[in-house]
Amino acid sequence: MNKRTILLVHVAVWALLFLLPLTFLSRFGSFNLLQYLMASMSPFLMMVVFYANYLWLTPRYFVTDKHRYYWLFNIVMVIALGVFLHYWVGFTRSMFGDHRPGPIEPRLFDILLFILRDITNLAIAAAIATAIVLALRWQKAETARKDAETARTQAELSNLRSQINPHFLLNTLNNIYALTAFDAAKAQEAIQELSRMLRHILYDNQQPTVPLKDEAEFLENYIKLMRIRIPESVEINSQLSTFNSQLEVAPMIFISLVENAFKHGISPTEPSFIHIRLEASDHTITCDIENSNHPKTASDRSGHGIGLQQVQRRLDLSYPGRYQWQRGVSDDGKTYHSKITIEIK
Repeated sequence: MNKRTILLVHVAVWALLFLLPLTFLSRFGSFNLLQYLMASMSPFLMMVVFYANYLWLTPRYFVTDKHRYYWLFNIVMVIALGVFLHYWVGFTRSMFGDHRPGPIEPRLFDILLFILRDITNLAIAAAIATAIVLALRWQKAETARKDAETARTQAELSNLRSQINPHFLLNTLNNIYALTAFDAAKAQEAIQELSRMLRHILYDNQQPTVPLKDEAEFLENYIKLMRIRIPESVEINSQLSTFNSQLEVAPMIFISLVENAFKHGISPTEPSFIHIRLEASDHTITCDIENSNHPKTASDRSGHGIGLQQVQRRLDLSYPGRYQWQRGVSDDGKTYHSKITIEIK
């Protein structure tokens, strides 16, 4: 709650308590301001105890683990004010000639009972004040913890995105370098495709989310870039749907999966294929990739296997509890399948 709301709650509660004496006074004749003020001593002392705890005792002693001072001051204050209130009520009744039925001289047991009642009411006011202070401090600490957790998550996401950029560029530049050895024209075309993709990396990748249609265009440009150097015998099939312009997704969340498909799905000697499907509904985004499985040898340094680890971590941070990732190699070891389904709020 903000400060204004808290203030309004305080005013409303105390206004209600100070109106209670009017209910009792109305039963015994016309309204008397002095009598009302004297009868308001009980809610006034409850207010004194409440704010003594709310503003002083709880923050200074209870919260700082100086509990004995907190209990000492409260016990002395509550008992003293409880005894005082009993005699004040008696003085008020005698002053205004209260002739309600009852014993002329109350018994000691009744006196102690009345004092205990007043002490209990004051103690309740102290307990409520302490509980409110602790609740507000817990809420403040919880808000600070959540803010720190959000900041940490955003920092980690930013760090992961910054790692994706050089990892992606390294793989792409390696591909272009390979092209320059046998086809300079295709290498130039690849550089043009890369420049289009860099715009997405430099600008869109810095945002928490990007339009899904922009992400699909980025993947399409990457696939075009990879087609330049891949033999025509490799079957490449990409189905990137036309998406709702309002639908958004974390930037570059699927590129590592596509890179992985081109890295492990192509063999110079065996039949190879890569099938990429990106589609969405009003509530889900699905990236489904299937490719022939041709694992790299230990001597192949074209990748270090960090891409899929980054995808997993980014999914955990960006879509906690709202995604499914099914992946694995077929029983015969010839096909690798990876499918990510993300639930959109």
